[in-house]
Amino acid sequence: MYTWIWRHLPGPFPAKAFGALVLVLAVSALLLFVVFPQVEPLLPFTEVTVTP
Repeated sequence: MYTWIWRHLPGPFPAKAFGALVLVLAVSALLLFVVFPQVEPLLPFTEVTVTP
């Protein structure tokens, strides 16, 4: 998968490295601000019971 992405990014090595960094940042932001907030209410982490 990473090889396919690398081959399809345009330009020489510095441009490809910058493009890959932008892709990683975009996917991270999408997960952090869109996907995780939508999934968080479905997770059972709010029902934690700790007994001494």
